[in-house]
This record gives sequence, structure tokens and C-alpha cells, in this order.
Amino acid sequence: MNIQVPRDRKGDFKQQTVAPYKRSNDTLEATVIHLFKKGITMAEISSLIEKMYGHHYTPQTISNMTKAVSETVEAFNHRTLHQRYVCVYLDATYIAVRRDTVSKEAVYIAVGIREDGSKEVLAYTIAPTESSYNWHELLEELKERGIEDVLLFISDGLKGMVDAIQTVFPKAKYQTCLVHVARNLSHKVRVEDRQAVCDDFKKIHQAVSREDGQKALDTFCETWKKAYPKVVKSLTENAYLLTFYSFPKDIWRSIYSTNLMESFNKQIKKYTKRKEQFPNEESLERFLVTQFEDYNQRFATRCHIGFNKARAALAEMFEKIHESAE
Repeated sequence: MNIQVPRDRKGDFKQQTVAPYKRSNDTLEATVIHLFKKGITMAEISSLIEKMYGHHYTPQTISNMTKAVSETVEAFNHRTLHQRYVCVYLDATYIAVRRDTVSKEAVYIAVGIREDGSKEVLAYTIAPTESSYNWHELLEELKERGIEDVLLFISDGLKGMVDAIQTVFPKAKYQTCLVHVARNLSHKVRVEDRQAVCDDFKKIHQAVSREDGQKALDTFCETWKKAYPKVVKSLTENAYLLTFYSFPKDIWRSIYSTNLMESFNKQIKKYTKRKEQFPNEESLERFLVTQFEDYNQRFATRCHIGFNKARAALAEMFEKIHESAE
């Protein structure tokens, strides 16, 4: 469409139909970005736009439209975070990205829950493999962006993770994800024993108190030490199985595992299946941040289960941290 703009001696005229130098309208860009968030490939988006608008856009043009998200990525990565978080979940998922060749790389994600029970994706990073060194860098970033106190970190028990956390947040406690522990146990015992081993292990986090949880752990070790001594040894040497019992009972169910992260990662993977791969890291970042922004908006005003009842007790735990520091 050719538009004739009249000359203006003083340069005051500004037409309102289409913004200067703009080659597409906001509705089209919003549609493209929405489809991009849902994991639709550039070629598929191009085909859909042609059917909807009757005009052909190349996949590269569509890709250029998604670059409008780059400002959102920048803002997301530099926003100031809250000072206090009750718990922070740390987990990584693997997504295929091209760097000359295509390979699955680790996307490190940190999700935090505040005292009011609201949740948000705090930060992320991308690296070829998962390591405690990369987690340490991510934790340093969290501190630089404003986080001062975290009561509890929950992760899958990666080697070196506790040291990384305690170096950056020395006052924080740590909980090994018991679902990951149970999963590892099931791979180290005979098939015919798996159900019994898993049932006995569940009693550890289903107990009504820390004392009963400890008794369940002792019973588990006594029952299976003869058949699987190495499995029992791995549990007796893990000092972070029962940390969640130190918190209000209303939130035990939420903090003994990283299940909250598992479901979020599944949602991300669902949308990446159609793409097969991302052409570069920037494209992957744009996709991830659109998912993170949606998550943060959805849960900014929702209270996670149990946190409303535990609010007073959690506030007291934060006060104790400051008293011990003084």
C-alpha cells in the first residue's frame, strides 16, 4: 500500500494510520509472537500468515518480527529482584540448539516463591552441560540483582551444588529433591524390589513430624541394608533429606521436591518439540523469556498452596536469620 504524506513546512504533521518506517502493523507482530511462543516454526507461521492476510512473508521476515522480543529479554535479565524468598528451586532442562552443529544444551532455571506465596522465574542461563560452576554463576547473578535472603534451596542433588549455594547464600538451608532420590534408588535395585523400595521410601516424606520421618529413614535403612548396602550408604551420608521438616507443615508438600519445576519444564519442552532445534542461542533466549514472562504474569497474584497459612511462621524464620547475623 502506497501512502502519500503531504509536505509540511514546519515538520509538525504526524499521520496516525501507520507509524513512520513501519512495514507491518502491531496486530500482525502480536500474532507472530503469540504463535512463536506456542512453539510454531517460522515456516509454519509464514504459511499461516499468508492464509490469514493473503500476503507472503518469508520465514526470515517472520524471524525478524520475533526480534521485537529482544528488548523484553534484555529487561527480563536486568530487572531488580525482591530481597527475600522463602525458597528457590534450581533445575535444568535440555533443549536442542545449533552452534555450527546441533546438540542439546542445558537451560538452567531458577524459580522463587516469596513470603506472600507468589512465584516467579528469577533467572536462567544456557550452557552445553550442567555443572555446579554454572549454578554458582547464576546464584551470584541473583545476589547482584537484589536477593539478600533465601530460607531454602531445592535441587536434584547435583555434586557440588551445596557448596555453590553456601558460598553465595551461607545462611540458606538446602533440600535434596526426594523424588529424584527415589528415582535413583529404583534404578539401583532389582525390578521385583522396586515397588517395595519406593513404598518404604515414600514414608520418609509422608511422616507427620521430623522425628517420624527420621524413624522411617532408619527403618528403610535397616530393612534394605543387607540386600543393597551401597543404596543405604548413599542415604545415610546424605544430610539434606529431611531439611523440609524444619519449615511450617503447611508447605512441606511443596518443598520436599522440585516437582514444581518438573511440571514447568514439561510445558516448555512441549512447545519446543515442534521446533526440533533453535537456529541460535538468541532465538532460544527469545522463546524462553516469552515462556517465563507468561509464567510470571500468571502467578504474580496467586498464592502457592500452604504459603498463606505459613506466612507468620516464615516471617519469624527470616527474623531469626537477621538476629543470628547480628
